[in-house]
Amino acid sequence: MRAAGPRCRPQRAAAAGGVVFAGVLMLVNGILAVFQGIAAISEDDVYGRVGDYVYKIDLTGWGWILLIVGVVAAVAGGGVLGGAAWARVTGIVLASVSLVLQFLFLPYAPVWSIVLIAIDVFVIWALAVYRPAAPGRAG
Repeated sequence: MRAAGPRCRPQRAAAAGGVVFAGVLMLVNGILAVFQGIAAISEDDVYGRVGDYVYKIDLTGWGWILLIVGVVAAVAGGGVLGGAAWARVTGIVLASVSLVLQFLFLPYAPVWSIVLIAIDVFVIWALAVYRPAAPGRAG
């Protein structure tokens, strides 16, 4: 049974590194979403529409959605970096919501939305696979 311990440590270290990176990504993406939301609220002509799309939502509405989700994501990212369990669960939910929102935001910023969708997938994976060591247990 002791031989299995060393094999698990690199995986646990990789998952821990992934969760720290996911926390930083959530924090930065949250701040960027706040700026994106402010830009969409302040001027409806900041973003140009790329073609026609099935989902038509007013850009000011998108701005408020992005602003609110961005603030919550930045707070949750800070919580993930602080090691809070609630922040990991919140981060998975927020990354899932962000993934859907970025899909719906594709006509306004297609390349940026695709990049954020990929980042959201990584954040979901990193937060889902991380299992912190139980207190008092080495390893």
